[in-house]
Amino acid sequence: MWTEEAAATAEARESGIRNKSSSSSQIPVVGVVTEDNEAQGVFKPMDLNRVIKLLEETDKDGLEEKQLKFVKKLVQCFQNGLPLRDLAQIFKILNLCAGKIKNQPRFVESAYDIIKLCSLPFLKKKVSDEITYAEDTANSIALLGDLMKIPSSELRIQICYQQASSSYKIQMAEVGGLAKTMVQSITLLEHQLVEKLWVLKVLQHLSTSEVNCTIMMKAQAASGICTHLNDPDPSGQLLFRSSEILWNLLEKSSKEEVIQQLSNLECLLALKEVFTNLFMRGFSHYDRQLRNDILVITTIIAQNPEAPMIECGFTKDLILFATFNEVKSQNLLVKGLKLSNSYEDFELKKLLFNVIVILCKDLPTVQLLIDGKVILALFTYVKKPEKQKIMDWSAAQHEELQLHAIATLSSVAPLLIEEYMSCQGNARVLAFLEWCESEDPFFSHGNSFHGTGGRGNKFAQMRYSLRLLRAMVYLEDETVNTDLCEKGTIQQMIGIFKNIISKPNEKEEAIVLEIQSDILLILSGLCENHIQRKEIFGTEGVDIVLHVMKTDPRKLQSGLGYNLLLFSTLDSIWCCILGCYPSEDYFLEKEGIFLLLDVLALNQKKFCNLILGIMVEFCDNPKTAAHVNAWQGKKDQTAASLLIKLWRKEEKELGVKRDKNGKIIDTKKPLFTSFQEEHKIIPLPANCPSIAVMDVSENIRAKIYAILGKLDFENLPGLSAEDFVTLCIIHRYLDFKIGEIWNEIYEEIKLEKLRPVTIDKKALEAITTASENVGKMVASLQSEIIESQARQDVQNEQKVYAKIQATHKQRELANKSWENFLARTSNAKTLKKAKRLQEKAIEASRYHKRPQNAVFHGTDIKGLNTTVPSGGVVTVESTPARLVGGPLADTDIALKKLPIRGGALQRVKAVEIVDAPKKSIPT
Repeated sequence: MWTEEAAATAEARESGIRNKSSSSSQIPVVGVVTEDNEAQGVFKPMDLNRVIKLLEETDKDGLEEKQLKFVKKLVQCFQNGLPLRDLAQIFKILNLCAGKIKNQPRFVESAYDIIKLCSLPFLKKKVSDEITYAEDTANSIALLGDLMKIPSSELRIQICYQQASSSYKIQMAEVGGLAKTMVQSITLLEHQLVEKLWVLKVLQHLSTSEVNCTIMMKAQAASGICTHLNDPDPSGQLLFRSSEILWNLLEKSSKEEVIQQLSNLECLLALKEVFTNLFMRGFSHYDRQLRNDILVITTIIAQNPEAPMIECGFTKDLILFATFNEVKSQNLLVKGLKLSNSYEDFELKKLLFNVIVILCKDLPTVQLLIDGKVILALFTYVKKPEKQKIMDWSAAQHEELQLHAIATLSSVAPLLIEEYMSCQGNARVLAFLEWCESEDPFFSHGNSFHGTGGRGNKFAQMRYSLRLLRAMVYLEDETVNTDLCEKGTIQQMIGIFKNIISKPNEKEEAIVLEIQSDILLILSGLCENHIQRKEIFGTEGVDIVLHVMKTDPRKLQSGLGYNLLLFSTLDSIWCCILGCYPSEDYFLEKEGIFLLLDVLALNQKKFCNLILGIMVEFCDNPKTAAHVNAWQGKKDQTAASLLIKLWRKEEKELGVKRDKNGKIIDTKKPLFTSFQEEHKIIPLPANCPSIAVMDVSENIRAKIYAILGKLDFENLPGLSAEDFVTLCIIHRYLDFKIGEIWNEIYEEIKLEKLRPVTIDKKALEAITTASENVGKMVASLQSEIIESQARQDVQNEQKVYAKIQATHKQRELANKSWENFLARTSNAKTLKKAKRLQEKAIEASRYHKRPQNAVFHGTDIKGLNTTVPSGGVVTVESTPARLVGGPLADTDIALKKLPIRGGALQRVKAVEIVDAPKKSIPT
């Protein structure tokens, strides 16, 4: 490992520390000890154990001089660096010297000289020394932290100075826990600025390691450093190094724990004082940058609702600083202040908007936001750019602040409804949206987080304005929503939507989809439970809903936002169309139900529940049933079959017990899910729904039951026998569910050890028995359906076999007649043609092709006199390929489904095989 020239030399010189000039060449962090003294420098072996034994001796004349002499000799011996193998013994000598300082001050210099050697790279004889002596090295470095307790400024500074030179030492510091002792030493240096700055420098270096940050956090470093931010420091290093350490602690250790340490009155008062001073008196680039860093740290702390931001007055000051440019204030803190358009001040403005969003989450802040006129200040940005007005910010900066202000309003305005309305908030936003939709030329920079996708257009402005309107509409405040409707918001939203879909923009497709989703959500919020507003939504609104419903289903997997748009569309059907009969009829007329069923057939669980809820409501319209029954999906699937298939899938996911044919297994608990089986029944208060009741709303079975019930269980087209087996359960869903609830009541009574009176007990037993009997009856009916289907399959099989046998007989008869014909013919030309035709027929049968010179359903063969000398009749039923024994290409041997008519099973009579009509060939 190698490092650059020791950069600490200059800093040591500024602090008055004795040091030698560093060489300009690079030196190894861990040197290598070799046998060549010239290559490694003077390195004389020394008996370290003898030095240790000498330092441990006491009460001898002239002992101190002798001890100092040996230590000095040790320092000279290791002037090129300390070997890793000897590090443990050398630090033991250092510790013995430190222990003598109190009574023998002359040992300060000896300890200083040994510590100074630690600033040099450690030496190793073998490559493996770093690993072999890792524990000794860690323990030795950790000892340096304990030496900070010695009341010697020079010694403390030297301890801190040597720490900056080696990554290996930092790794050893992690193992030895040096960071903890260095943090604890800060309290010993409260009035010693120079030493404190050196300690902070060490901690700054140590905090680049996650391990050290965790150690420092556990030692309460965050609060300890923060409370001393305002200590006197002419150099300015204290604030810089302290903020850097706090940053590292937040990034590299437990953020929550650090925030908790800083969330006290003392720390926040210190941060407030620092920020205010920098805000008012910081004019240099460095001061402004440091001011912004302190604000970010404050914003992170403000995320903790327990932080006393209001109590310390910091919240009030931050609101003042965020709005004084837009709302004039006589407060002395901002009197005469003005932000420039410098990068640091621009970043400060955005950070102040951001901290307002964080602060408003604490409800007691609301009154301070009102007093600070935050809504009015933010609305100064919600207007089209004024060309001739001299602006404090550049065009790009103003655009970014505009978008940031609107985004901030989306969080703040819902908390301050009265202030929003008093500022004519709805009118301002709608007017701004008109400008966004207009053809007014505007060059958008789109170069910020909020401006993403808005370069050269107004999509970003429209996007955030619609977010603001959506936030206000979803408050369900009638004053706000009525004001919006009176200002024509419904018509304006529909117009914007139609304008967007008329001008497709594939480049910004994701943002366009988000805009469309928000428009539909705003319309849903305005129209829900208001028939007059639904009438305003009208056919134009239905058209935009149908437009979205016709989206290619493959786009739902694109990840651009089509899923969200579809959710918003389904929500708008529920809120804007259902309940308004003209709109419902128009939706049906435009095949809206077909589109809903198409989406349902995609079999995506996230849409099923909402679509089925819409279908339940639509089925109250008498015209709906015909549309539902007329729908056909892939492979001619009917709506009833689709719903029953969804039921089976849902029961499989819920873990409902069914046999391989779909029959009920447990007649006592025919609907029980695996969740209900796992959770035992417990007594609940009367106003608390039980598991059986909650099950109704938590899955789609109840909705499917409701839809099929409204479609008439007895007249469902296109069902298979498997569907009928499932339909038996669906038909009795309500009976089964009532039985479940009564069973829960009975079980709760037992658990509470209550004894119902005789009449009630008999009633409960009768209800339980009746419920089980319904299950048995359904299971019996299912068995009959399955048996009937089995019989039908046998009949169909017999029919196919009979047809095959008839075909074989006809083939044999035809072959025989043909052979007789060929044998009796005396015309050589005719015979030659017949044989050639026979060959073509054989070849055609091999390739399943029709012979060109044959007529399939008759006996007339072109160019051939069919004179039979015997006077008999030759009967030909099919192609010559069959006559010559070719494959049965046209024979239908597929098993057919059980025919369904009128929703009930019908027995199919055996098919009587009738010979095909025969045609004769005259003799």
